[in-house]
Amino acid sequence: MDQEERLTAVDNIVTQFNTYEDFLDSQITSVDLYYLEDEGLARQLVELGYRGTGEVVKREDFEARKAAIEIARLAERTQKKTLTSAGKDLQDNFLKALAVREEDNHNGKVSTVIFIRDKNSHGQEVSGYIDYAHRLKIEDFEVYFSGKRRLLPKPTDMSFYNWDSHIAVWNSTPNYQVIADNLQGLLFKYKRDRKILNVDPKVSPGDNSTRIPIQTDLYIQAVIFDHISRRKT
Repeated sequence: MDQEERLTAVDNIVTQFNTYEDFLDSQITSVDLYYLEDEGLARQLVELGYRGTGEVVKREDFEARKAAIEIARLAERTQKKTLTSAGKDLQDNFLKALAVREEDNHNGKVSTVIFIRDKNSHGQEVSGYIDYAHRLKIEDFEVYFSGKRRLLPKPTDMSFYNWDSHIAVWNSTPNYQVIADNLQGLLFKYKRDRKILNVDPKVSPGDNSTRIPIQTDLYIQAVIFDHISRRKT
């Protein structure tokens, strides 16, 4: 039996039995108990491989795989819980687009940059580019998906511009390096694969990237850029 087949066999045993003792008991026959007259001794012999009706599995292997499977199960459950868009009755195209991308941005399969132009609570027109995956990590999007608040660019986002006060701010994020002083205009370099995202609507957004204008009633203008990293991890 090769290593992969052995791991599969151990996994099957681990998922079938709650404890290692339950597994040992399943390997003990009535004949073993008749002659040995000691359940504890019978278990020890199965553990050592001298008795038993099936695969020999060491206690440390059983417990290690049991723990690994439990960690994976909890991680999957936690991931599902973190999807704040789940179960929401979303009507607007913009929120629907964010919901579709939420899980992939959480796990790094896709990196989404959101462009928004609209008026803030003071009636000032603002615009900016938002690193969706980064904002998901530092902010609770429940308020946006529930409609309690509107997602708007902040001075702490990748870019922010107030059209009334003419304040312009750029910030690199854990995912992107901002390249503002460039003849091609504003560029974002994705740190994972070092590919350039060009947000100029007149040119291609770049390798493995797409530009999708969103028809929405929530904003004057909304555009979503999706980048898929090809770098192996």
